[in-house]
Amino acid sequence: MTASTFSQTVSVVIPTLDEVENIEALVEQIGMSGIPVLEIIFVDDGSKDGTCEKIRALSTEYPLRLIERERPEFGLSGAVVAGARTARGELLVVMDADLSHPPQNIPDLVHPIVAGAADMVIGSRYVRGGSTPGWPLWRKVFSRVAAAVAYPLTRVNDSMCGFFAMRPARLLELTPAANGFKIAFEAIVQGHGNLRVLEIPIAFRDRTRGRSKMSFGEAFLFFCRWLTAIATIALRRTPRPQAVRLS
Repeated sequence: MTASTFSQTVSVVIPTLDEVENIEALVEQIGMSGIPVLEIIFVDDGSKDGTCEKIRALSTEYPLRLIERERPEFGLSGAVVAGARTARGELLVVMDADLSHPPQNIPDLVHPIVAGAADMVIGSRYVRGGSTPGWPLWRKVFSRVAAAVAYPLTRVNDSMCGFFAMRPARLLELTPAANGFKIAFEAIVQGHGNLRVLEIPIAFRDRTRGRSKMSFGEAFLFFCRWLTAIATIALRRTPRPQAVRLS
């Protein structure tokens, strides 16, 4: 399936907070992904560095939309839900704004859904071919342990990754009021075993522009919150979702 034969419309949702240095490069790379994108929806939660002004300026050249949340609720998950509610595309791609998620992998995310092989496709760091180049050891350890703890509930190797595709109506059905920072995990768990999840390998790179929001202290707090969330959900004894693999 090529860009010329791709018949379904795609909306890309990107939460932002002080990412002015990355916006233009990200938009350009999405445009070169090989998938004709209907719209790129930026959901901003109070940037002070000119991010919103940059998006408005680029909207004269690219199909960009901007949602500014004056009172951000429910963290990153809330931003994704806000974007999904306004999305006009038949398919939804969710990704970060810091260029850690490779736009060239967008076709790999959407094609299995169009083909009917999966309901949700995740860009995974922890399947064969995936990687986290440049990460310090402490970050790799925290991330891998958190993913491993979540695995019995999800049967997915990288349920924490924020780079995924699914149909917007399905996402909103599963997470109408998501509260947290890992909406993919919430969607998988709420799928109650009926969500077919496919993982494709990606190279998840650290940002090269702007200030990283991840330090050892932030990672440790995230890790503690994540373990608390896992424990809470485990007590509900949620059935496992159905993982799929392409032959």
